[in-house]
Amino acid sequence: MFRRKSFWGGAHPSEEKSWTEHKSIEDLPLPEKVIIPLQQHIGAAAEPIVQKGDEVKTGQPLGKTDKFVSVPCHASISGTVASIETRPHPLGIDLLSIVIENDEKETWIDNVTPSPNFMDLSVNEMKKRIQEAGIAGMGGAAFPTHVKLSPPPEKPIEIVFLNGVECEPFLTADHRLMLEKPSEILNGLRIIMKILNVHRAIIAIEKNKPDAIQRMKIETASEKGVSVLPLAVKYPQGAEKQLIKAATGREVPSGGLPMDVGCLVHNVGTALAIFEAVSSRKPLIERVVTVTGPGIRDPKNLRVRIGTPFRNLIDFCGGYTESAAKLVNGGPIMGISQVTDEVPVIKGTSGVLILDEETANLEAEHACISCARCVDVCPMKLIPNRMANLVEVQRVEEAYEIGLLDCIECGTCSYICPAKRNLAQYIKLGKALWDEKQREAG
Repeated sequence: MFRRKSFWGGAHPSEEKSWTEHKSIEDLPLPEKVIIPLQQHIGAAAEPIVQKGDEVKTGQPLGKTDKFVSVPCHASISGTVASIETRPHPLGIDLLSIVIENDEKETWIDNVTPSPNFMDLSVNEMKKRIQEAGIAGMGGAAFPTHVKLSPPPEKPIEIVFLNGVECEPFLTADHRLMLEKPSEILNGLRIIMKILNVHRAIIAIEKNKPDAIQRMKIETASEKGVSVLPLAVKYPQGAEKQLIKAATGREVPSGGLPMDVGCLVHNVGTALAIFEAVSSRKPLIERVVTVTGPGIRDPKNLRVRIGTPFRNLIDFCGGYTESAAKLVNGGPIMGISQVTDEVPVIKGTSGVLILDEETANLEAEHACISCARCVDVCPMKLIPNRMANLVEVQRVEEAYEIGLLDCIECGTCSYICPAKRNLAQYIKLGKALWDEKQREAG
């Protein structure tokens, strides 16, 4: 039996799931254009393999690379390549993107066809299909899935986790997927287990989703080696290291990865994409996005083509309310504020959140009062205020010495800070500065 312990620290923000948790997934109408960034994942960017003026089909590769830690990107609609240019990206930068104008024909590539005996495919063929489909982790980190499914031989995986925790406030996309696509998710898990030669899997779900827990228990009732684990409602319960600690008592070492303790974690949405890629060669060209918050008139869960501008989702949900004040890619704690609603949905876009003035936390930062609340809640047992202070005055080496790179950027410190300091952003900046120093040092 696993010890159902919690993890150090954490917080209990208002869940705000009621906006959309009982709303079924709807299909967003196809947009007039899509904007496909060539980098939607951790690792090397894809290189364009189409040109302006080319006619493309739905599912057709648009960008590829020979780098292992990378994934291709695909056309999410059929139409004409209108331009290849830098465009605003949800991560807050401008990146090279391919703009496609819809021809309204929805013509798919020919090789997206069902393979009834997909579980008989070899492990290498399964991984090849996953890589060709361009799948990257859909819980937000966007790490290339085929890489994650290729641990070194000296680090065998004992337990696979499917992460259905979805601890970020407001977001309900994973919740709805577990209710509406449980058999497809389970098939994705079966594929993962075959690839890794693993015989034990846990589907982890926070207790605030009792219907999803029950649905997945029914789905897995006769599945040998697969169990559903209800977890306490605490943020960031869905972070890999905290999930593993809570479920097994195993602690991922500093600088380590889940594979170092025999575990691997995949999001439930990723499992669905894996099933579609292996069973029918369907590339990752759509995902479920929660459009929610007090700044939107009719919050919904939407199935959306990758590259669709945020504005299309917002209009479909009735538009902004008069009190709308802040647009966020993702949730309120780990999400990134946007300066325009013309940014596209990417593979890691789990939510489009619109906050009003009351919930947007627009209050200016104040000086640190040394209350240590950020230290109390840090799930990695770090000293966030000290690290942020060091980064602010460019003493990055000292921040590194006290655990800068161990920060998982969950944002719990920023959430809890009474001085409204954006500690997580300072730490993220510190990581970027550290990386720059390492490159300069050769």
